[in-house]
Amino acid sequence: MSYLVLARKWRPQDFDQVVGQGPVVRILRNAISRNRVPHAMLFSGVRGVGKTTLARIMAKALNCENQDGAPPCNECTSCREITAGTAIDLHEIDGASNRGIDEIRELKENIRFLPTTSRYKIIIIDEVHMLTDPAFNALLKTLEEPPAHVIFMFATTELHKIPVTILSRCQRYELKRVGFGELVSFFKKIAEAEGVDISEAALEMIAREAAGSVRDGLSLLDQVFSFGEDKMTDEDVREVLGVVDSQVFEKLAGALLAGELGAALEILDQVCSAGADLKRFTTDLLHFIRGLVICLETKDPAVLIEGSDRELAVLKDLAGRHNRETIFSLFDRLLKGVAEMQYATHPRLVLEMTFARAVQSGQVVPISELIARIDELLAAAGDEVPAVAEPPAPEKKTAEKIAPEPAARVQVSEATPTFTEESPPVEEPSVDRPEDPDPVAVKEPEPAAVEVSAPESEPARDLRKDWDDFVAYVKERKGWMGQVLKICLPPKIEAGELQITFDDLTECRILLQSDNLKILTEFAQDFFQIDLRVKVGARGGDGGNGNGGQSGAPQEERRALSRDPLVQMTTEIFNGQVGSVRTGPRSRKIQVGSEEES
Repeated sequence: MSYLVLARKWRPQDFDQVVGQGPVVRILRNAISRNRVPHAMLFSGVRGVGKTTLARIMAKALNCENQDGAPPCNECTSCREITAGTAIDLHEIDGASNRGIDEIRELKENIRFLPTTSRYKIIIIDEVHMLTDPAFNALLKTLEEPPAHVIFMFATTELHKIPVTILSRCQRYELKRVGFGELVSFFKKIAEAEGVDISEAALEMIAREAAGSVRDGLSLLDQVFSFGEDKMTDEDVREVLGVVDSQVFEKLAGALLAGELGAALEILDQVCSAGADLKRFTTDLLHFIRGLVICLETKDPAVLIEGSDRELAVLKDLAGRHNRETIFSLFDRLLKGVAEMQYATHPRLVLEMTFARAVQSGQVVPISELIARIDELLAAAGDEVPAVAEPPAPEKKTAEKIAPEPAARVQVSEATPTFTEESPPVEEPSVDRPEDPDPVAVKEPEPAAVEVSAPESEPARDLRKDWDDFVAYVKERKGWMGQVLKICLPPKIEAGELQITFDDLTECRILLQSDNLKILTEFAQDFFQIDLRVKVGARGGDGGNGNGGQSGAPQEERRALSRDPLVQMTTEIFNGQVGSVRTGPRSRKIQVGSEEES
């Protein structure tokens, strides 16, 4: 008698023997017990998961002569004939070789006759998606209203190729890939029954290669059993399957993450000398790095990683010794390198250069650490640069207006709004107040701050004094809006309108959206406790202010600041460029003078 391969020898003969398809098996069993069997069934899924097997078991169950227990019994004449493949009333058709309209017409003629010995005449069409469009059309009417004694069962690996008119007439059962753990347990049971001593690690390698297909795994297991005798070592399994030991990937990934290019190239040379397929090797390496990402991002990585407990422990340990940015960068560079290898004349050279780029992943510094370094550099630079002297307290002036001189720079405290070179003159109200006997005198300002009294028509809160508090108020409720308000020019209130001006239109474009402007208006009314309208604009545009023709000095100052070594170092660190320059409080001076009367 010829040898019977494991895939046929261990083919399930009843529902209890089916591996990894519990939900579908339950549906089929309940359909039989409750007499709710559909006249057309469609089994779909990847190769080797049990589509045709379930169709045959269902055929045996429907025609089983022993209805006392749970069919099929595998003992009656009908069950034995179907198992042996000699049942007259079971027609199993290969859709790939019988795909034309003539074959379907012949099938329609045959199903007109009653079954010979069985209860039902069952038609199984494997790879049904291979039928031609005319064949499908010829099958439509019969499939919708078949004779009472006929049941159709279809199997396909490409469900999307079947016309929707056929799908709508069938009850569909989608079979999933068999889980890694279920495959290992099934293969271990077979090895014990066959009397072969094989380690669980070797069975895990076979199950990983099977990729959820029971038939593929049985074929590999059969090949491994043929290679050895009664005992198989892990090295024998690797040699038969052509896979690389997982410890090689552990060492290689560790070398790449540590920036050790020489060690990584040595490991690659050993792999190539052993005759491993580079495409397969790099794919497995990517899966290993994927495992590191999963260990970083999920609480239970065992659900998504197919491997032993030892391999999972190694992945967790390696992932815990490196930051997220480094591992993500390594995966991204390897993925690009694998894509380049597909079309390269010399794949090994491409892979080596990919490793050369990948070792730089270890130099990736998290943003938080980078910002901390910049803060240290700024602190060190602040110690070396002479501090700007505190401005002298201005004498009391008899003028009603205080305006900065041309090219004046103002240094303000944190509680005072920021002034730029282009800011318009600040109007000092000339309103007599009970607490100030001198209506035209300006009070002595606090150190590094300019305090301007507000007219009685302004709200209870002082706009200039409380602007920073208002920005903080907005930031608590809408963070991004508070950040945008921080970079605006000094605001002002005129005729019940809060005017917020920016240097450039791009800085306030998001605030100009109607929804955001409405929200900002509500924030302003709630904070200042007055009925205000909010007007947002850019300098020189609607709602903006000019700079009085004093553009030369500010431009020179901006150019000088953009060439500052600290600015240049920052742009190099972030690989960026200077977009716009506005002088900060640290570089400003308070210069108070009387405005010349025109």
